Amino acid sequence: MADEQALDEVVRFTSELIRIDTSNFGGGDCRERPAAEYAAERLAGAGLEPILLERTEGRTNVVARIEGTDPSADALLVHGHLDVVPAQPADWSVDPFSGEIRDGVVWGRGAVDMKNMDAMILAVARSWAREGVRPRRDIVVAFTADEEASAEDGSGFLADHHPELFEGCTEGVSESGAFTFHDGTGRQLYPIAAGERGTGWLKLTARGRAGHGSKVNKENAVTRLAAAVTRIGEHTWPLRLTPTVTAALTELAALYGVEPDLTEVDLLLDKLGPAAKLVEATVRNSANPTMLNAGYKVNVIPGEAVAFVDGRHLHGTEDEFRATLDRLTGPDVDWEFHHREVALQAPLDSPTYARMRAAVEEFAPEGHVVPYCMSGGTDAKQFSRLGITGYGFTPLRLPEGYDYQAMFHGVDERVPVEALHFGVRVLDRFLRTA
Repeated sequence: MADEQALDEVVRFTSELIRIDTSNFGGGDCRERPAAEYAAERLAGAGLEPILLERTEGRTNVVARIEGTDPSADALLVHGHLDVVPAQPADWSVDPFSGEIRDGVVWGRGAVDMKNMDAMILAVARSWAREGVRPRRDIVVAFTADEEASAEDGSGFLADHHPELFEGCTEGVSESGAFTFHDGTGRQLYPIAAGERGTGWLKLTARGRAGHGSKVNKENAVTRLAAAVTRIGEHTWPLRLTPTVTAALTELAALYGVEPDLTEVDLLLDKLGPAAKLVEATVRNSANPTMLNAGYKVNVIPGEAVAFVDGRHLHGTEDEFRATLDRLTGPDVDWEFHHREVALQAPLDSPTYARMRAAVEEFAPEGHVVPYCMSGGTDAKQFSRLGITGYGFTPLRLPEGYDYQAMFHGVDERVPVEALHFGVRVLDRFLRTA
């Protein structure tokens, strides 16, 4: 089991990583190198030989390998990203990059997404070095840049240009799963992610006839764009159940003693109460308009108008997603992928999933482990190019009233110290047996 020093280090490492501002503003505006050097120094202190790699200066990734005792076993990738989304200090109760530890809680941007997991990985690796522990299978540790944007400087770069560092890896674990979900009735659920919806960020372009704002114009690009955006925003996508979502619905129905009628999914979700939040965003595709850009003067009708849409599609539904967007945008609006990544599906009958479940149940016997699919995406998408199956596993035991999902990209992001201690213990237990 992880020693007391590991429990102290995971808290300190989380706080110190938060103090290193790695805000990713997109478009290449980020510098992860100080955090990468911090992580590499601590891995080196555990007797490992970390490699620092960059596609772009300052956008640094770290990779190290912990050799296992069974050279015939497949390797396991354990990864976390070093960048964070920006934070507006005026909106926060504390300095978002202070890493303040107050009343048993670590505060700051990255406390949940995901410098907490980075700290857990470092603490476990160093604990093993002190104990002389070697896992059964090789474990490749990776800390990546650029996850909060395109991943071109991070996991995408590593997968495309340094696949040799991940030789033998067949599975990987990262954010976001094995956290406590309180359902309001006293039950504690621990969802482990075994899938992700695909990413389809879209750029819509409407073209028309430019002209004076006072004249009749049947070819107004803004009007055409607005109509298409409205159709997309109001569209109800049909139900599409993947194996992971089907398993989640079935297990939750059994837990709550309701009929698992998958022909009436919306009705079933109603019966699941607050637990439906774990599933409701992943029973269908989605497309949410997020940005609009048109015109330069109030009395000028522009010849072009542009919108952006955050689209997400379930595994096996991308063709349907494309066809639906063709229909919703119509003949007067063109669309293209601004950013696109695949949907993922991981098996629930794998030994790795069983070992993750067992590790959580050992330290949270009162909890109920259930599978779920992430509505968003992670670096597992890029690593899937190497044939690596990804799971979401960042264990945290959280108190009732703590809104875990709201912490992601939210104001006053924070994580309890006890949650970090739980995470280190569970991650240590899992990786020893993985």
